[in-house]
Amino acid sequence: MYRNLIAGAWLALATLPVFGADVKAMLKEADNFRITADAMVVDTQVQVMKGGSLDKERRYTVFLKPGRRSIVLFKSPAEIGQKMLMTGDDFFLLMPGTGRPIRVTPQQKLLGDASTGDIATMTWAEDYAGTVVGEETVEGKPCVRLHLEATRAGVSYARIELYVAKGSGEPVRADLYVASDKLAKQAFFQLDMLDGRRQVTVMRLVDQIQTNRETLVRYVSRKPKALPDEYFNPMFLSRSEIRE
Repeated sequence: MYRNLIAGAWLALATLPVFGADVKAMLKEADNFRITADAMVVDTQVQVMKGGSLDKERRYTVFLKPGRRSIVLFKSPAEIGQKMLMTGDDFFLLMPGTGRPIRVTPQQKLLGDASTGDIATMTWAEDYAGTVVGEETVEGKPCVRLHLEATRAGVSYARIELYVAKGSGEPVRADLYVASDKLAKQAFFQLDMLDGRRQVTVMRLVDQIQTNRETLVRYVSRKPKALPDEYFNPMFLSRSEIRE
């Protein structure tokens, strides 16, 4: 039934003015190209490019669970043992060998322009209210432009201008604005066939403040996996190991 509603929303875009579309259904469909299960583990590679050349690279394993909960394990030698926990609007960094978590923000940078919120928590349908503001061609694709305003405090971006492809609902570009209403970065989405369906495999973050700099977030693998609820407690996580 849900898929029928999604199909109906995009049929409406093809036959009626876009301003009458079901925006919530469109956002859920766009999310589905990035988040493929209710609970999952995502192996992520982050690369910082400067002037077209690789500058730095890190690996992260991200556990996602409904209810705005996620855990990021730092996997590269320089960061091994660090953990980041998000539960609701609360973010905590746990350093190896310590039992006291440090409170951080969703804007906390992991590497380059990739923040905790970018790889662990950004969900358009749950965290934003949207309106259709028009149509534009982006990256050579006819797109619907959606204006999104944050509905809660604990998000990385106060406003997003999201462009989704007409007909498929695939995310094409997102202009990401911080609380001061400054354009911080633009996200471009590369999709490929993976596990029998089209999915976002790379998110390219282009810095709008520092020139000649971009960050590539590669989703190396996605698998359904649900961690027990107790892991999403900062004190429990500081004493426990997660078996992948």
